[in-house]
Amino acid sequence: MVSALAGGGVAAQDYEREARWAQQTLATLVDGEAVQLAQANGHRFLGLWMPARQPRGAIVIAPGRGWAPDYELYGVLRIKLAAAGYSTLSIQLPVLSASAKMGDYLSTYGDAAERIGLATDWLRQRSHGKLAIVSHSLGASMTNHYLVTRGDPKVDAWIFIGIINGLEDMFRIKIPVLDVFGSKDWDATVYGANERRRQIQRVTGSQQVVVEGATHFFEDRHDELTIVIVDFLDKVFEAK
Repeated sequence: MVSALAGGGVAAQDYEREARWAQQTLATLVDGEAVQLAQANGHRFLGLWMPARQPRGAIVIAPGRGWAPDYELYGVLRIKLAAAGYSTLSIQLPVLSASAKMGDYLSTYGDAAERIGLATDWLRQRSHGKLAIVSHSLGASMTNHYLVTRGDPKVDAWIFIGIINGLEDMFRIKIPVLDVFGSKDWDATVYGANERRRQIQRVTGSQQVVVEGATHFFEDRHDELTIVIVDFLDKVFEAK
C-alpha cells in the first residue's frame, strides 16, 4: 500500500488491490484497448479506450467506489456509448482496502481529480469534437470535486448517475449537467433529488431524469440509461 495526501487528509491507497483489479480486467477484456496513464508520483493507472466508428464526441467514464473500469455498469456503458457514436475512456479511480467506508475516500479526491484530468487530456490529444464526463456514485462526487477545483475548459458536459452526496459548489460549474438516477436508487440519492434539481436549474441546458424502476447500478435498465445519456449529449453538443 502507498499513502496519498489529498484535501488535507491521508488515505492508504491499496495499489496492490488496484493491480489485481487491472489483472482481472485485462484477463477478460474483449472490446476496446487497454491504456496506461501516468500520474505525477509515477503511479500508472488503467484506462479502457473504446473508439466510436464515426465519433460525435468523446467521454471519460468515472466508476464508483473502488470499482474497475470494466465492472458491470461501466463495462456496459463504455461499449454502448461507443456504439452510439461517443468514443469512451473508462478509467480506474483510487482504490482503498475492501473494508474502507465511503467517507474514507474523501481524502482520495485530489488523486481522483488528477486521474480525471489526465484522462481528459488523453482524449483531447486523440479525438476531435466535444468531450463529456459520465460518472457514477462516488465517481460522480469525485468528478464534482474535479470540476469545481480544476475548472477544466476541455469538458463540455457532465452526466452524473446515482450521485450519493450533495452537490458541491455548483455555482462554479458553467457546463450543462445531467442528473440521472433510478426510482429505486439508494435513499440518499432519491431524497436529495429536489435540492439537486434546484441547483442544476441554474445552469443552462441542464436537466434531471428519473429512470422508473432502476436501481443504483441500473440492472436491466442499461439500454434506457444509454438512451437518456445519448439524447442529452446529442442535444447539448448540437447546441454548442
